[in-house]
Amino acid sequence: MQTMARNRIVVDEVGFLLAPGLDIADLKQRIEAAVHSGGEFVEFTVLGDDSVSILVSACTHVVISLENVDVDGADAVHDVGHYGSDFDLV
Repeated sequence: MQTMARNRIVVDEVGFLLAPGLDIADLKQRIEAAVHSGGEFVEFTVLGDDSVSILVSACTHVVISLENVDVDGADAVHDVGHYGSDFDLV
């Protein structure tokens, strides 16, 4: 079984799978800068090359995680991954 690393960000309980190759250190730095400035939008690319902008302030809860997933199961998540999780879809 082969695995691959996949980064996820959760912002105030809404999750997104981050685009492969996204500079995580840069994203963290931009989020921290937004908090220190009193709040501003931070834009990033999610799986599927869609763009997401989030308003980050001192009250925003952000979690960035690294998941190891089976390569075989990765394609199944691709269709719903950038919408949060499959239970969010109607």
